Amino acid sequence: MTSTPLLSIRDLSVSFAGPSGEVAAVRHVDIDLDAGQTLAVVGESGSGKTTTAAAINRLLPANGRITSGSIMFGGRDLAAAGERELLTVRGSQIGLIPQDPMSNLNPMQRIGTQIAEALEVHGRTSGKETDRRVVELLDMVGIADAGRRAQQHPHEFSGGMRQRVLIAMGLACEPELLIADEPTSALDVTVQRKILDQLDQLTEQMGTSVFLITHDLGLAAERADTIVVMYRGEIVESGEAREILENPQHEYTQTLIAAAPSLSSRRLVTAGATTGPAAEHSPATTAENHLVEVTELTKEFDIRAGRTGRRRRFTAVDSVSFAVPRGQTVSIVGESGSGKSTTANMMLGLEDVTSGSIRFDGAELVGLGRREILAFRRRVQPVFQNPYSSLDPRYTVRRSIAEPLQVHGIGDSSSRNTRVEELLDQVALPAAVAERFPHELSGGQLQRVAIARALGLSPDLVILDEAVSALDVVVQNQILELLAGLQERLGLSYLLISHDLAVVRMLSHRVNVMREGRIVESGTPDDIFETPQDPYTRELLAAIPGRRAA
Repeated sequence: MTSTPLLSIRDLSVSFAGPSGEVAAVRHVDIDLDAGQTLAVVGESGSGKTTTAAAINRLLPANGRITSGSIMFGGRDLAAAGERELLTVRGSQIGLIPQDPMSNLNPMQRIGTQIAEALEVHGRTSGKETDRRVVELLDMVGIADAGRRAQQHPHEFSGGMRQRVLIAMGLACEPELLIADEPTSALDVTVQRKILDQLDQLTEQMGTSVFLITHDLGLAAERADTIVVMYRGEIVESGEAREILENPQHEYTQTLIAAAPSLSSRRLVTAGATTGPAAEHSPATTAENHLVEVTELTKEFDIRAGRTGRRRRFTAVDSVSFAVPRGQTVSIVGESGSGKSTTANMMLGLEDVTSGSIRFDGAELVGLGRREILAFRRRVQPVFQNPYSSLDPRYTVRRSIAEPLQVHGIGDSSSRNTRVEELLDQVALPAAVAERFPHELSGGQLQRVAIARALGLSPDLVILDEAVSALDVVVQNQILELLAGLQERLGLSYLLISHDLAVVRMLSHRVNVMREGRIVESGTPDDIFETPQDPYTRELLAAIPGRRAA
């Protein structure tokens, strides 16, 4: 006798209202998920995987609606349920870990208050028991000094730490079903492993089912019992995880697997080689060929300590030194909170330097005036981790990409429009996207817009802060090929900040491993990935998703 699935989706179709009528986003989807099982939905941005998940607990955008089908959960059809009934299900019986921490955390409330609300609104805890459970949840998802951190606000957390807070909120009520939309895309591999181990433990001990949305096929192979592959709103292949990964039948699934980065993926750059116009100058190892030289760079913050409100000094970056040669990619890897992004922000002039030196093209950046800073920023452009917060929601894509050109007085309106269309083509987006707003695009599409915006000024240095972490593997591979090709043709230099070691290996000439504000190991990709010296580097390599599934 076959048991009834915890979740059973039949003939689900979802459409969105647009200026030209309704657009079908999901078509005739059938999915079964048994109690205690993990199902991974994979596919490119815009394939319908997040829309399918949003339909389960009826959290579709205002212009979205279910046009057909049923969603059976715990004996009730959620597709036909009223709002009052859905309120008893969301959070309590169906937990959610959304993808974007900045738009899902209240910037005005303390972290602990937001987690406590998730517990108390469903009557799980009260009073001191709530405080104890908040600390327990933060500790469980890998946030050190959880009691003090609970008193802080989201802006005091790194991107990865904010994502961990969302994970704690999703797990707070120990739901029967957990919808996890790219739950670890912002996390380094060691914390990612801890979080996914915790999800596995919930599945085993409490029968929690996990509906996992991911573009990481290695993660899907390692963690899921079943994989569903979506393409253009439809399921093109589904089955047991290992069978799908080892013997894919559909052409699209085969393309996904071929594009997935791994430590055995083809290198896109030659280690130690100087590319493009820079190749005509002195060797990359000489100081004369360094575009950027960072020396003894230190950043300290005043932070609030505990409920007393007393402030103390926290060293986020501690005496860091490295160089970025012209035409090369230098990477910084390490766990969330290790100081990677703070280092990048000081190089961009977005954070003040406590001590140390940053020299760009021979000139000291610390203490530059406003005019010099503007000229510097034309030559150095960032691509941040979170496109939702780096693009103005009121601007069309065209205006967002053209804005840096206008600020720096480049071209007229007609030439800027032409340049926008060229940049969209470079990052594999159709010209029609130019007239759309950020909320009309997927996360992966938004990140491509952010990359196009950064390339518009033809900079010398691009700082890539987790620039491909939001992309599905096919588009990620296209972007990495694009970045390598631009570097080869134009002699661009990149500072790559990433927790994806496979991406780092593919694109880097030199790698720096950071932990707790210090660089603990530096070397070529071959040095770091084949003969790591520091125990922490070896720990990072051991935690790469997919190894246990191999």
